[in-house]
Amino acid sequence: MGSEGKYNEKTRVLVVGATGYIGKRIVRACIAEGHETYVLQRPEIGLDVEKVQLILSFKKLGARIVEASFADHQSLVSAVKLVDVVVSAMSGVHFRSHNILVQLKLVEAIKEAGNVKRFLPSEFGMDPPRMGHALPPGRETFDQKIEVRQAIEAAGIPYTYVVGACFAAYFAGNLSQMVTLLPPKKQVNIYGDGNVKVVFADEDDIAKYTAKTLNDPRTLNKTVNIRPPNNVLTQLELVQIWEKLTGNKLEKTNIAAKDFLANIEQMEIPHQAGIGHFYHIFYEGCLTDHDVGEDEEASSLYPEVKYRRMDDYLRMFL
Repeated sequence: MGSEGKYNEKTRVLVVGATGYIGKRIVRACIAEGHETYVLQRPEIGLDVEKVQLILSFKKLGARIVEASFADHQSLVSAVKLVDVVVSAMSGVHFRSHNILVQLKLVEAIKEAGNVKRFLPSEFGMDPPRMGHALPPGRETFDQKIEVRQAIEAAGIPYTYVVGACFAAYFAGNLSQMVTLLPPKKQVNIYGDGNVKVVFADEDDIAKYTAKTLNDPRTLNKTVNIRPPNNVLTQLELVQIWEKLTGNKLEKTNIAAKDFLANIEQMEIPHQAGIGHFYHIFYEGCLTDHDVGEDEEASSLYPEVKYRRMDDYLRMFL
């Protein structure tokens, strides 16, 4: 295609939230992709020995470390001026507070710097514009992501939004159980009839796809859905893969939607949010109830990424 030469050019990318769960994978994927990779080092990282060691490991791989603080706007502007693309991988676990405030500060720095060719805000899950009906308090995370998107677009900053899959470590290895990250040995809860299609993806694959979108003209000002066809599975199909691997049939307990949502108001806020997100994924099918349409799909754009199928993923638990 005509854009292939441009697409093959490497780019300078700054990863913010580089020591986080998905951030560290994005750093490694960007380096592997050959991008000139910069890592934002915030002052508070110096208080966490594991994060310091992670930063040093990035440096060993060839990343460049840039010191900046969200409390110092000019330091952010200076950091952003070094690169062509900014990727935010800030954790979204804090309600209101940290995530949205720092991302909005980042948008302001990018706007002032004026040189950034692409910004990828912290998303990687459910597509926020489709979640206006989401149950509170979980809806707050989607509302915040919409607010960040609106700020990006109002500032005229070119963007790519990467969305669409459940992280395998949180949703696949445990057969989508809420109280463990390990596969159950005897009994498994099935949401509804277990036949709603869900998208699962290895986090390293999500990072690889993200690294490939950065300077791809096909993904400019687009939403990229991560929906690898072999990983679009129902919960029952996921359980059956595990049963086949282990040769062990699990006792299945079907949970009706009304029972799943019962007593949600009495739960602590983070648990309410988790219940809400599970409900939208496993009962409503919010990841698969729509076509990609005018957006892009990562595994179609980048067939060279041999994504990890869930039958292979689950083998590590044997």
